[in-house]
Amino acid sequence: MTHVEPAASFETPALQAAIQIRSGFSEFNRRFREVTQRAKRHFEQKTWTAARADAVERIGVYDSAIDVVQQALREILSAHTFDKNTWAAVKGHFSALIAGEVDQELNKTFFNTLTRRFFKTRGVDSGVEFIALDIEPTDRITRPVARLSYSASSSLRALFRNVLDDVAFGVNYADPDRCATRIAAAVRLQLQAWGEYPVRAVELLTTIFYRERRAYLVGRVFGETHFAPIAIALKNDENGIHADAVMTDRDDFAALFGYTRSYFMADLETVGDAVVFLRALLPRKPIDELYTVLGRSKQGKTERYRHFFRHLETHDERFVLADGERGMVMAVFTMPGYPLVFKVIRDKFAPPKNIARQEVIDKYQMVFKHDRAGRLVDAQEFRYLRFPKARFSPAVLKELANCSDSVIDEGEFIIITHLYVERRLRPLNLYIKEASPEQAQAAICDYAQALVDLAYSNIFAGDLLLKNFGLTKGGRVIFYDYDELCLVTECRFRELPDSEDDHEVYVAPNDIFPEEFVRFLGLTPELRSALLATHANVFTARWWLDVQARVAAGERVEIPPYAARLRF
Repeated sequence: MTHVEPAASFETPALQAAIQIRSGFSEFNRRFREVTQRAKRHFEQKTWTAARADAVERIGVYDSAIDVVQQALREILSAHTFDKNTWAAVKGHFSALIAGEVDQELNKTFFNTLTRRFFKTRGVDSGVEFIALDIEPTDRITRPVARLSYSASSSLRALFRNVLDDVAFGVNYADPDRCATRIAAAVRLQLQAWGEYPVRAVELLTTIFYRERRAYLVGRVFGETHFAPIAIALKNDENGIHADAVMTDRDDFAALFGYTRSYFMADLETVGDAVVFLRALLPRKPIDELYTVLGRSKQGKTERYRHFFRHLETHDERFVLADGERGMVMAVFTMPGYPLVFKVIRDKFAPPKNIARQEVIDKYQMVFKHDRAGRLVDAQEFRYLRFPKARFSPAVLKELANCSDSVIDEGEFIIITHLYVERRLRPLNLYIKEASPEQAQAAICDYAQALVDLAYSNIFAGDLLLKNFGLTKGGRVIFYDYDELCLVTECRFRELPDSEDDHEVYVAPNDIFPEEFVRFLGLTPELRSALLATHANVFTARWWLDVQARVAAGERVEIPPYAARLRF
C-alpha cells in the first residue's frame, strides 16, 4: 500500500497554531472580564484605590496574553514561525474557527497583533492579516445586546423604582423611593419638549457601567415619536448608594463616553453588539472611540486605522502641518477634512526642552494609564504605518526630515515607525483670538478649571502655555502636550523670593513658582482680570502645596463627568 504524504507538510501545525491563537484570545478575554467584574465589588465596598489599580492592571492584560501566545506559537510552528505561506494557512483555519462569532473582529485584531509582531509588518500585509477597509464590520452584527425593558403604563416614578429593584448591589440603596422620584422628575424636566407625558418606555442594558466612583445605568428612553439616550449615575458615599444625576441630552451623554475620560469597567458578554447599540444613541461618535471607552483599546486602534485609511483612499487631500505653533518636541500634521492629528517625536529638541526621547514616550504611557479627569486627550500609539509620499505636503516632509528616528523614506512611500494619533482640537491660543470676548473669557476661565481638575487627579501639566491646550466642539479646554507633564506629588512648588537681590536666593532648576504662571500666558488685560477673578488661588504656591498634601494623603476630589446642573 502506497503511503500518501499530506499536500502541505505544515497544515497540521497551522491548524494547531490557529487553535492556540483562538484559545489565547479566549484566555485574554476571560482575564479581561475577570478584572472588570471586580468593579462591582469595589463600588459596593468603596475600595477606590483598588479600583484604580484594577483599571491599570486591565490595560496590561492584552500585551501579556500576546506574549504568552507568541511563545507557544514559536514552539508549534518551529522552523515555519516566519514562513508567510504557513501563516496564510493559519489565517484560513483561524477564520473558520471564529466564523459566526459576534466578536470576531476582536479575534481578528488579536491575530493581526501577533503577525505584526512576528513580521514587523510595514503598512499592511493581506496575506497574513485580516483587512477590511471597504466595509464597516459592525454592520454584520444583528444580534440585539442584552437589555431590560420597562413600560411607563402607570407612572415614571414607579418605572424607575422597578429599575432600581432590578439593579441590585450588595449594599442597599439609601432611599430607593426618593431616588426614583428624583430620576423621574429629572427625566420629565429634560424631555418636557416631548409633551405632558413624554415617556412611553425605557430600555436599559443589563450591564452596569463602572468608572471611578460611579456606576451608570445606560440605555434609551422612548416617547411617542422620539427616543433619546439615558444614563443614570449612581454614587456610593457616606449616605449609601443613591442616584446622583440623569443624562438624556445627546451632548451630555456623548461627554460621558468621551475621549478625555478613563475607560469604563463594563462586563459585557460580547462587545460588538453593545457598540452597535451605543452607536445608535451616538451616531456622530466614531466607532473606534466607542470600542476604546469600553476598554477595548486595541480594537479601537484597529477601527481608527480602518476608518482613516478608507478616508485616505476616497479623498485626495494631503497631509498639512497642524494649526498652531511649531512644536519643539513633536512634528504635528493633519488632514484638513479629517478630525485627527498625527504626532511624531523629533530627533532633537530645541532649547529650553531638556528631555530624552524615551522620557517623552514614558509621559504618554503614564497618561494612557492615568485618570484623565476629562482634561487629557486619549493618544493612541501606532507603529509602522505606510503612507504614499505624494500625500504629504512639502512642509510636512520638511518636518519629518527632522524625525529620522521614527521615519523611513522608501522612495514613493513614507514609513512612520512610531507616532501618536489624537483627536484634533482648536489650539487655545488661536481660539481666544478668534472668539467673541464672552467666548474667550469662558475659555480662559475653563483653562484655569482644567488646571484645577488635573491637579486634583495628581497631574501638573508642566508647560502651561495656551498653545498646549485645545478646545473641544463643546467648548471644553483639554491639555494635549505631554512632554513636560508630571505628578503633582513630585513637584517642588515655591513662593517667589522676597529678596531684592536675586543672588541671595538659591533657585533650583526644578522649582515651580505659580505666581509667575499668568505672566507668561500673553493675555489681554480683560482676560487676565477674568482669569484672576475666578481662579486667583491657582496662581499661588499655597494652593498647589495644599493640593499636593491632600493628594499625597490619599484624598480624592470628585471631578464628575457631567455638569453640575444635572446633579440632584
